[in-house]
Amino acid sequence: MTKRDYYEILEIDRNASETEIKKAYRKQAIRFHPDKNPHDHTAEDKFKEAAEAYEILSNPDKRARYDRYGHQGVGGASGGGFSGGGMSMDDIFSQFGDIFGGAFGGGFGGQTRGRRVNKGSNLRVKVKLNLHDIAHGVEKKIKVNKYVSCSYCNGSGAENGGSYTTCSTCRGAGQVTRVTNTFLGQMQTSSTCPTCGGDGKIITKKCVHCQGNGVVQEEEIIPLNIPAGVADGMQLSVSGKGNAGARGGIPGDMIVLIEEEHHTDLVRDGNNLIYNLFISFTDAALGIKLEVPTVDGKVRITIEPGTQSGKVLRLKGKGLPSVNEYGTGDLLVNINVWVPKKLSNEEKIMLEKLSSSPNFKPNPTSSERNFSERLRDLFN
Repeated sequence: MTKRDYYEILEIDRNASETEIKKAYRKQAIRFHPDKNPHDHTAEDKFKEAAEAYEILSNPDKRARYDRYGHQGVGGASGGGFSGGGMSMDDIFSQFGDIFGGAFGGGFGGQTRGRRVNKGSNLRVKVKLNLHDIAHGVEKKIKVNKYVSCSYCNGSGAENGGSYTTCSTCRGAGQVTRVTNTFLGQMQTSSTCPTCGGDGKIITKKCVHCQGNGVVQEEEIIPLNIPAGVADGMQLSVSGKGNAGARGGIPGDMIVLIEEEHHTDLVRDGNNLIYNLFISFTDAALGIKLEVPTVDGKVRITIEPGTQSGKVLRLKGKGLPSVNEYGTGDLLVNINVWVPKKLSNEEKIMLEKLSSSPNFKPNPTSSERNFSERLRDLFN
């Protein structure tokens, strides 16, 4: 299913400021909050959609990538295993301290969502791709050393499934609330419980394998389905493939940085590819059929007799696809007529005879002459 534009979701202009983005998200979050719309799955979907839009647009780097590449730039590749959102309800409510203030506690209608959910850190990896990989998309398998859920305690951090005691400081809430008297009246603030770290409970006997963290370090092979058309420097996000969260928390994401390998013959210019073809003076005068490289092998082209140096042949559809599926670029073959630097005496005599022929005198067409005049006007 095609994702909606993030600016459209928050009902803001593409030049909206940080304050306007936050204000628009607050409005949408209140409007579609699950507690205000019980049993309405459509409202819950819109609530999550608004949270995903805010997550991207409130981050300057993610917003810049989104503005340039669309959903693909922030990991919105359909069918490729990438997700720009991947947010759970706990992720969303964790934003509320910034948006609504601690007094809201992340909930409405008296419901408390104060207990912290541990989230694993993100992983960052580089993936090198050649032009063939970029042209067609590719599946890569990478080996990473990361934190995974402890198999001995199932990620709980407690020995043998363990036992817990309710935290006496926060009484299981995961947060402590403080009321301060000010000249404006009473101010209520909430913060993570310093005793249990927001878990609301304390492990009585820690797992010896993970020391109570619920995670251990292991190697894991992760398949990446990279879509066609990505560019050097682009970052893609694989939801849930980062480090596991402590004590049953949610995993972080894997951030994949695309690194484009240099091609020996082809130069990338956006979705177009450029190939500099050098031909001899005689081939340019007489014409020739020859092969030029593409990302999928060589293709045969015809150089017409009398081809001038600087002429560009366009091979439609032989470039790279757009990452947003808006078409495919072309291969531009730039013709360069090679003039020999050294000549034998016999070659010099032959060329001197040819130079007296009127066919070897420069005689540009009107369009070529006008082009030269436009260049002169441009640089004068």
